[in-house]
Amino acid sequence: MNRTTSKSRRIFLAALAGTLGGMAAPSWAKFENDRFRIGYQKAASTLVLLRANGTLEKQLAPLGVKVTWTEFPAGPQLLEGLNVGAIDFGYVGEAPPVFAQAAGADFVYTAYEIPTPHAEGVIVPQDSPIKSVADLKGKKIAFNKGSDVHWFIVALLRKHGLAYTDVQPVFLPPADARAALERRSIDAWAIWDPFLAAAQAQSNARLIADADGVASHHQFFLSQREFAQKRKDVIGIAMDALGKQGQWVKQNPAEAAAQLAPIQGLDAAIIKTGLEHYEHVYRPIDSSVLDQQQRIADTFYELKLIPRKIVTKDAALA
Repeated sequence: MNRTTSKSRRIFLAALAGTLGGMAAPSWAKFENDRFRIGYQKAASTLVLLRANGTLEKQLAPLGVKVTWTEFPAGPQLLEGLNVGAIDFGYVGEAPPVFAQAAGADFVYTAYEIPTPHAEGVIVPQDSPIKSVADLKGKKIAFNKGSDVHWFIVALLRKHGLAYTDVQPVFLPPADARAALERRSIDAWAIWDPFLAAAQAQSNARLIADADGVASHHQFFLSQREFAQKRKDVIGIAMDALGKQGQWVKQNPAEAAAQLAPIQGLDAAIIKTGLEHYEHVYRPIDSSVLDQQQRIADTFYELKLIPRKIVTKDAALA
Protein backbone atom coordinates (compact mmCIF):
# COMPACT_ATOMS: atom_id res chain seq x y z
CA MET A 1 0.00 0.00 0.00
CA ASN A 2 1.53 3.35 -1.01
CA ARG A 3 1.55 6.43 1.21
CA THR A 4 -1.34 8.12 -0.62
CA THR A 5 -3.55 5.03 -0.37
CA SER A 6 -2.65 4.60 3.30
CA LYS A 7 -3.54 8.22 4.06
CA SER A 8 -6.83 7.89 2.16
CA ARG A 9 -7.65 4.76 4.12
CA ARG A 10 -6.96 6.45 7.47
CA ILE A 11 -9.11 9.46 6.56
CA PHE A 12 -11.96 7.21 5.46
CA LEU A 13 -11.81 5.04 8.56
CA ALA A 14 -11.90 8.09 10.80
CA ALA A 15 -14.89 9.52 8.92
CA LEU A 16 -16.70 6.20 8.92
CA ALA A 17 -16.10 5.74 12.63
CA GLY A 18 -17.89 9.04 13.19
CA THR A 19 -20.76 7.92 10.97
CA LEU A 20 -21.16 4.68 12.88
CA GLY A 21 -21.38 6.48 16.21
CA GLY A 22 -22.21 4.04 18.96
CA MET A 23 -22.35 0.98 16.71
CA ALA A 24 -19.83 -1.78 17.19
CA ALA A 25 -16.72 -1.10 15.17
CA PRO A 26 -16.41 -3.31 12.10
CA SER A 27 -13.30 -5.31 11.32
CA TRP A 28 -10.97 -3.57 8.86
CA ALA A 29 -8.97 -6.59 7.71
CA LYS A 30 -8.78 -6.87 3.93
CA PHE A 31 -9.99 -10.45 3.95
CA GLU A 32 -11.07 -12.81 6.69
CA ASN A 33 -12.00 -16.36 5.77
CA ASP A 34 -14.45 -16.78 8.66
CA ARG A 35 -16.23 -13.42 8.41
CA PHE A 36 -18.76 -12.03 5.92
CA ARG A 37 -18.91 -8.24 6.21
CA ILE A 38 -21.91 -6.72 4.45
CA GLY A 39 -22.39 -3.06 3.62
CA TYR A 40 -25.93 -1.84 3.17
CA GLN A 41 -28.04 1.27 2.85
CA LYS A 42 -31.23 1.70 4.83
CA ALA A 43 -33.14 1.89 1.53
CA ALA A 44 -31.80 -1.54 0.42
CA SER A 45 -34.96 -3.29 1.55
CA THR A 46 -34.07 -6.89 0.74
CA LEU A 47 -30.77 -6.71 2.60
CA VAL A 48 -32.40 -4.86 5.48
CA LEU A 49 -34.99 -7.62 5.84
CA LEU A 50 -32.31 -10.32 5.69
CA ARG A 51 -30.48 -8.56 8.49
CA ALA A 52 -33.64 -8.14 10.56
CA ASN A 53 -34.57 -11.81 10.13
CA GLY A 54 -31.07 -13.14 10.85
CA THR A 55 -31.33 -15.35 7.76
CA LEU A 56 -27.69 -15.30 6.71
CA GLU A 57 -26.42 -15.71 10.26
CA LYS A 58 -28.38 -18.97 10.54
CA GLN A 59 -27.32 -20.27 7.13
CA LEU A 60 -23.63 -19.44 7.49
CA ALA A 61 -23.17 -20.55 11.10
CA PRO A 62 -22.57 -24.22 10.08
CA LEU A 63 -19.67 -23.00 7.92
CA GLY A 64 -18.14 -21.15 10.85
CA VAL A 65 -18.71 -17.80 9.12
CA LYS A 66 -19.80 -14.81 11.20
CA VAL A 67 -21.89 -12.10 9.51
CA THR A 68 -21.37 -8.43 10.36
CA TRP A 69 -23.25 -5.42 8.97
CA THR A 70 -22.26 -1.80 8.36
CA GLU A 71 -24.74 0.85 7.28
CA PHE A 72 -23.71 3.53 4.77
CA PRO A 73 -25.60 6.71 3.81
CA ALA A 74 -25.32 6.07 0.05
CA GLY A 75 -23.61 4.01 -2.66
CA PRO A 76 -20.43 6.10 -3.11
CA GLN A 77 -19.57 5.77 0.58
CA LEU A 78 -20.32 2.06 0.49
CA LEU A 79 -17.96 1.59 -2.46
CA GLU A 80 -15.22 3.44 -0.56
CA GLY A 81 -15.81 1.04 2.30
CA LEU A 82 -15.37 -1.87 -0.10
CA ASN A 83 -12.22 -0.30 -1.53
CA VAL A 84 -10.46 0.17 1.82
CA GLY A 85 -11.36 -3.32 3.04
CA ALA A 86 -14.10 -2.38 5.51
CA ILE A 87 -16.66 -4.70 3.90
CA ASP A 88 -16.74 -7.71 1.57
CA PHE A 89 -20.12 -7.29 -0.10
CA GLY A 90 -22.66 -4.56 -0.80
CA TYR A 91 -25.58 -3.31 -2.89
CA VAL A 92 -25.47 -0.07 -4.92
CA GLY A 93 -26.91 1.58 -8.02
CA GLU A 94 -25.38 1.73 -11.49
CA ALA A 95 -23.19 4.86 -11.23
CA PRO A 96 -21.21 4.26 -8.00
CA PRO A 97 -19.28 1.26 -9.42
CA VAL A 98 -18.18 3.38 -12.39
CA PHE A 99 -16.83 6.16 -10.18
CA ALA A 100 -15.21 3.61 -7.86
CA GLN A 101 -13.51 1.68 -10.67
CA ALA A 102 -12.19 4.92 -12.15
CA ALA A 103 -10.72 5.72 -8.73
CA GLY A 104 -8.91 2.37 -8.65
CA ALA A 105 -11.21 0.34 -6.42
CA ASP A 106 -10.68 -3.42 -6.73
CA PHE A 107 -14.09 -5.08 -6.68
CA VAL A 108 -16.12 -7.43 -8.86
CA TYR A 109 -19.69 -7.27 -10.07
CA THR A 110 -21.53 -10.24 -8.56
CA ALA A 111 -25.20 -9.91 -9.53
CA TYR A 112 -27.74 -7.32 -10.64
CA GLU A 113 -31.39 -6.51 -10.25
CA ILE A 114 -33.37 -6.37 -13.48
CA PRO A 115 -34.34 -2.82 -14.60
CA THR A 116 -36.30 -0.65 -12.16
CA PRO A 117 -36.75 2.67 -14.04
CA HIS A 118 -39.78 3.80 -12.04
CA ALA A 119 -37.77 3.78 -8.81
CA GLU A 120 -35.98 7.09 -9.52
CA GLY A 121 -37.20 10.43 -10.75
CA VAL A 122 -36.93 14.22 -10.76
CA ILE A 123 -39.35 16.10 -8.55
CA VAL A 124 -40.20 19.75 -7.98
CA PRO A 125 -42.45 21.61 -5.53
CA GLN A 126 -46.12 21.26 -6.42
CA ASP A 127 -46.49 24.93 -7.43
CA SER A 128 -43.18 25.12 -9.31
CA PRO A 129 -43.32 26.71 -12.78
CA ILE A 130 -41.23 23.78 -14.04
CA LYS A 131 -43.56 21.56 -16.06
CA SER A 132 -41.16 19.55 -18.23
CA VAL A 133 -37.56 18.41 -18.54
CA ALA A 134 -36.93 21.28 -20.96
CA ASP A 135 -37.84 23.70 -18.17
CA LEU A 136 -34.90 22.43 -16.12
CA LYS A 137 -32.47 24.40 -18.27
CA GLY A 138 -30.49 26.79 -16.09
CA LYS A 139 -32.06 25.43 -12.92
CA LYS A 140 -30.48 24.07 -9.74
CA ILE A 141 -30.91 20.29 -9.52
CA ALA A 142 -29.84 18.47 -6.37
CA PHE A 143 -28.63 14.88 -6.32
CA ASN A 144 -26.09 12.73 -4.54
CA LYS A 145 -22.79 12.98 -6.43
CA GLY A 146 -21.66 9.65 -7.86
CA SER A 147 -25.01 7.96 -7.21
CA ASP A 148 -27.31 6.27 -9.70
CA VAL A 149 -29.33 9.48 -10.17
CA HIS A 150 -26.14 11.18 -11.35
CA TRP A 151 -26.32 9.00 -14.47
CA PHE A 152 -30.10 9.41 -14.64
CA ILE A 153 -29.77 13.20 -14.83
CA VAL A 154 -27.11 13.01 -17.56
CA ALA A 155 -29.20 10.57 -19.61
CA LEU A 156 -32.47 12.46 -19.04
CA LEU A 157 -31.02 15.76 -20.17
CA ARG A 158 -29.50 14.21 -23.29
CA LYS A 159 -32.78 12.57 -24.24
CA HIS A 160 -34.47 15.96 -24.15
CA GLY A 161 -31.78 17.80 -26.10
CA LEU A 162 -30.04 19.37 -23.12
CA ALA A 163 -26.43 19.12 -22.03
CA TYR A 164 -25.21 18.40 -18.50
CA THR A 165 -23.76 21.92 -18.53
CA ASP A 166 -27.25 23.35 -19.14
CA VAL A 167 -28.20 22.80 -15.50
CA GLN A 168 -26.61 23.67 -12.17
CA PRO A 169 -25.84 20.47 -10.24
CA VAL A 170 -26.04 20.79 -6.46
CA PHE A 171 -24.48 17.80 -4.73
CA LEU A 172 -26.47 16.90 -1.63
CA PRO A 173 -27.31 13.67 0.23
CA PRO A 174 -31.03 12.78 0.37
CA ALA A 175 -31.95 14.37 3.71
CA ASP A 176 -30.25 17.67 2.88
CA ALA A 177 -31.68 17.70 -0.65
CA ARG A 178 -35.23 17.25 0.57
CA ALA A 179 -34.83 20.09 3.04
CA ALA A 180 -33.37 22.28 0.29
CA LEU A 181 -36.32 21.51 -1.99
CA GLU A 182 -38.82 22.34 0.74
CA ARG A 183 -37.21 25.71 1.47
CA ARG A 184 -36.84 26.42 -2.29
CA SER A 185 -33.04 26.82 -2.29
CA ILE A 186 -32.97 24.38 -5.21
CA ASP A 187 -35.39 24.02 -8.11
CA ALA A 188 -35.54 20.25 -8.49
CA TRP A 189 -34.33 17.04 -6.87
CA ALA A 190 -33.31 13.75 -8.53
CA ILE A 191 -33.83 10.89 -6.10
CA TRP A 192 -34.66 7.21 -5.74
CA ASP A 193 -37.22 5.26 -3.69
CA PRO A 194 -38.24 5.20 -0.92
CA PHE A 195 -37.13 8.85 -0.67
CA LEU A 196 -38.96 9.59 -3.92
CA ALA A 197 -42.26 8.17 -2.70
CA ALA A 198 -41.81 9.88 0.68
CA ALA A 199 -41.28 13.33 -0.86
CA GLN A 200 -44.33 12.91 -3.09
CA ALA A 201 -46.54 11.81 -0.20
CA GLN A 202 -45.25 14.04 2.59
CA SER A 203 -44.10 17.19 0.77
CA ASN A 204 -46.60 17.02 -2.10
CA ALA A 205 -43.68 17.10 -4.55
CA ARG A 206 -44.55 16.73 -8.23
CA LEU A 207 -42.84 14.23 -10.53
CA ILE A 208 -41.38 15.72 -13.71
CA ALA A 209 -39.96 12.47 -15.12
CA ASP A 210 -38.80 9.05 -14.01
CA ALA A 211 -36.18 6.88 -15.69
CA ASP A 212 -38.60 4.98 -17.92
CA GLY A 213 -37.08 5.01 -21.41
CA VAL A 214 -34.05 6.88 -20.06
CA ALA A 215 -32.00 4.62 -17.78
CA SER A 216 -32.25 1.00 -16.67
CA HIS A 217 -31.62 1.90 -13.04
CA HIS A 218 -29.92 -1.42 -12.40
CA GLN A 219 -28.96 -2.22 -8.83
CA PHE A 220 -25.78 -4.23 -8.28
CA PHE A 221 -24.37 -6.59 -5.70
CA LEU A 222 -20.61 -6.10 -5.58
CA SER A 223 -17.92 -8.09 -3.81
CA GLN A 224 -14.35 -7.47 -2.74
CA ARG A 225 -12.33 -9.38 -5.34
CA GLU A 226 -10.33 -11.63 -3.02
CA PHE A 227 -13.41 -12.56 -1.03
CA ALA A 228 -15.32 -13.41 -4.20
CA GLN A 229 -12.46 -15.62 -5.38
CA LYS A 230 -11.98 -17.50 -2.10
CA ARG A 231 -15.50 -17.68 -0.67
CA LYS A 232 -17.73 -18.44 -3.63
CA ASP A 233 -19.70 -20.69 -1.30
CA VAL A 234 -20.59 -17.78 0.97
CA ILE A 235 -21.49 -15.53 -1.96
CA GLY A 236 -23.66 -18.30 -3.41
CA ILE A 237 -25.55 -18.78 -0.14
CA ALA A 238 -26.06 -15.02 0.17
CA MET A 239 -27.41 -14.63 -3.35
CA ASP A 240 -29.75 -17.60 -2.90
CA ALA A 241 -31.09 -16.03 0.31
CA LEU A 242 -31.44 -12.65 -1.37
CA GLY A 243 -33.31 -14.18 -4.29
CA LYS A 244 -35.79 -15.89 -1.97
CA GLN A 245 -36.20 -12.76 0.13
CA GLY A 246 -36.77 -10.72 -3.04
CA GLN A 247 -39.48 -13.12 -4.23
CA TRP A 248 -41.18 -12.83 -0.85
CA VAL A 249 -41.10 -9.01 -0.98
CA LYS A 250 -42.52 -9.06 -4.51
CA GLN A 251 -45.39 -11.29 -3.40
CA ASN A 252 -45.99 -9.61 -0.02
CA PRO A 253 -45.25 -5.87 -0.40
CA ALA A 254 -47.64 -4.78 2.33
CA GLU A 255 -46.21 -7.18 4.90
CA ALA A 256 -42.65 -6.29 3.87
CA ALA A 257 -43.46 -2.59 4.21
CA ALA A 258 -44.89 -3.15 7.68
CA GLN A 259 -41.66 -4.85 8.78
CA LEU A 260 -39.51 -2.12 7.22
CA ALA A 261 -41.46 0.86 8.56
CA PRO A 262 -39.85 1.02 12.04
CA ILE A 263 -36.41 0.39 10.51
CA GLN A 264 -36.60 2.92 7.69
CA GLY A 265 -38.58 5.45 9.72
CA LEU A 266 -41.28 5.90 7.09
CA ASP A 267 -44.98 5.19 6.88
CA ALA A 268 -45.67 1.66 5.66
CA ALA A 269 -47.83 2.94 2.79
CA ILE A 270 -44.92 5.03 1.48
CA ILE A 271 -42.53 2.10 1.74
CA LYS A 272 -45.00 -0.15 -0.08
CA THR A 273 -45.16 2.34 -2.97
CA GLY A 274 -41.37 2.33 -3.21
CA LEU A 275 -41.14 -1.47 -2.99
CA GLU A 276 -43.55 -1.81 -5.89
CA HIS A 277 -41.19 0.23 -8.07
CA TYR A 278 -38.44 -2.38 -7.70
CA GLU A 279 -38.43 -5.84 -9.27
CA HIS A 280 -36.56 -7.74 -6.50
CA VAL A 281 -35.30 -10.20 -9.15
CA TYR A 282 -31.54 -10.80 -9.13
CA ARG A 283 -29.43 -12.37 -11.87
CA PRO A 284 -25.74 -13.25 -12.25
CA ILE A 285 -23.63 -10.63 -13.99
CA ASP A 286 -23.48 -11.00 -17.76
CA SER A 287 -21.78 -9.20 -20.65
CA SER A 288 -24.94 -7.35 -21.66
CA VAL A 289 -25.33 -5.50 -18.37
CA LEU A 290 -21.59 -4.75 -18.28
CA ASP A 291 -21.93 -3.25 -21.77
CA GLN A 292 -24.58 -0.91 -20.35
CA GLN A 293 -22.19 -0.01 -17.55
CA GLN A 294 -19.53 0.70 -20.17
CA ARG A 295 -21.83 3.20 -21.84
CA ILE A 296 -22.20 5.03 -18.53
CA ALA A 297 -18.43 4.97 -18.00
CA ASP A 298 -17.70 6.29 -21.49
CA THR A 299 -20.22 9.11 -21.09
CA PHE A 300 -18.85 10.09 -17.70
CA TYR A 301 -15.33 10.19 -19.13
CA GLU A 302 -16.48 12.41 -22.01
CA LEU A 303 -18.02 14.77 -19.48
CA LYS A 304 -14.83 14.68 -17.36
CA LEU A 305 -16.82 13.31 -14.42
CA ILE A 306 -14.28 10.49 -14.03
CA PRO A 307 -10.51 10.97 -14.44
CA ARG A 308 -9.72 8.10 -16.80
CA LYS A 309 -11.22 5.61 -19.19
CA ILE A 310 -12.17 2.26 -17.71
CA VAL A 311 -13.21 -1.14 -19.01
CA THR A 312 -16.13 -2.33 -16.91
CA LYS A 313 -15.48 -5.98 -17.82
CA ASP A 314 -12.23 -5.71 -15.89
CA ALA A 315 -14.47 -5.76 -12.81
CA ALA A 316 -15.94 -9.16 -13.69
CA LEU A 317 -14.75 -12.25 -11.84
CA ALA A 318 -12.55 -14.33 -14.11
